[in-house]
Order: sequence, then C-alpha cells, then structure tokens
Amino acid sequence: MEKQVFERCDGSQVTESMLQEASQLFTDHYGIWSEHATQLVGEFAKARNQIRLSKQRLRTDYLPDGSTCSYVRVTVDGNLAGNVFACRWMYHNKTVCWVTQLVVHQDYREHGLATGLLNQLRHYDDDIYGLMSSHPAACLAAARSFGSSINTIRLKFIEDHAEEIMKASPIRYVKEAKLRGNLFHAEDSSGLVSSADTGFWVDHTEPLEALGWVRDTVDWPLGELHDGHEFLLVLEGRRRIRSRSQPTSRPKATP
Repeated sequence: MEKQVFERCDGSQVTESMLQEASQLFTDHYGIWSEHATQLVGEFAKARNQIRLSKQRLRTDYLPDGSTCSYVRVTVDGNLAGNVFACRWMYHNKTVCWVTQLVVHQDYREHGLATGLLNQLRHYDDDIYGLMSSHPAACLAAARSFGSSINTIRLKFIEDHAEEIMKASPIRYVKEAKLRGNLFHAEDSSGLVSSADTGFWVDHTEPLEALGWVRDTVDWPLGELHDGHEFLLVLEGRRRIRSRSQPTSRPKATP
C-alpha cells in the first residue's frame, strides 16, 4: 500500500462531489441484499444485488440539518479507499459520538484503514461512542479505537444506557432501532446478546464467515447475528488531552 491521506471535516463542509464519491463507494463495496429483502423491503431490493445509497440520502439521513456531524475519508494514491460518517449529540450532559456509516473499499481491507478512520474521528471531549454494524470487523475496529479491545467492553454499560442514548439521536435509523438480545430481555434465548433490529436486510454471508474467524481468536461478547439485525456496541470514551489548536466538537444542548 502506498501513500495514505486522511481528511476530516464537519458535516457542513461536505461537498456534493464528496457525497457522490461516498455514494459510489457504498454502492460498490458495502454489501448486497439478502434473499428475503424483496419480500420484506420492496421490489427495489432484489436479492444478491448491490445495495445502493444516493448522495441525496447520504445528505438527509447521515448529515441532517441542525445536527453535529463529521466525515472522515482516506485516499490511497489519490483513490478513495474508505470513509466514515458520524453524528454527535448530548446525553445526560455527556457527548455521544455515534458512527453512522463505515465503509472500506474491498481492495484495501485488512490494512488497518477502518481503525485509522475511527482514530481520526475521535475527539478529546467525546464521552461515549456508539456503533451498529452487521460486520464484526467494524466492531473490532471501534473497540480498538475507542476502548482497548472487544474483550474489555462493559456489557453492563450497554445494558444501562443504550436505549436512552439511541432515543436521543437525531439520526432516524438509530432512534428507531429496537434493542434485541438477552442483555436487554432476560428471556431471550435466540443467541442474541447485544443487537439491534434495524430492519436492514443486507446479506450476512461475509459477516458470518468473519464472525467464525473472530471466534477462533477472541471471546466474542456480542452474541449471534440474525437477519435484519446488527451488532450494538456502546463504549465509554478514553479522554485525550486537548490540543490548543483543536476546536470543540461538543454539540449544542437542545433547549
């Protein structure tokens, strides 16, 4: 891998051309619809077809008006190799930074770019980090960047705070996600532990293969992965010393 360049900007600084590139990256490298998607989502979601996300949807769903959002991207030799969108909001006077989308080009995976993107996203005054993802690699990268490792996450923290944190989100799919797993429902015997029913019917073939590899090396704490669901990870942030030149990212409190 050659020259890597990371760029970070506030949501208001994201241009139409940047969104167009992000849209193409998502369409080409995020995933495909599952075999049940057409029946459950609509005719447009044809099984095995690439999932598409327009630049307009990126703008309205991931950079909504009035929100405090960030965008980080990485290029390799001038080519867009990965990006991450995030949104910040307040919860009990603490700043939540929630990763709303993380995509890495297939040709550049397993080179640490996801961790690098998330490290660039971190801010000194972030108190809590959150992520929903069907891919265990994204959860591992978030745990490394925002905590220490997947084995040290505090499930009790997720149990106690996830629901209120998510209900306070300005991002609709985060606010509307339904918590699933025995972490939230003691009677749940499905194998889910910390999951969210997002109704996103992406094919899970690759994530499930990755989950098998992960379980060979670590004690995976988040449970099984079901169709239409994503793993849910919420972490307490590690405070960093603020640079004098670094602006605040703390969102304004809602009156």
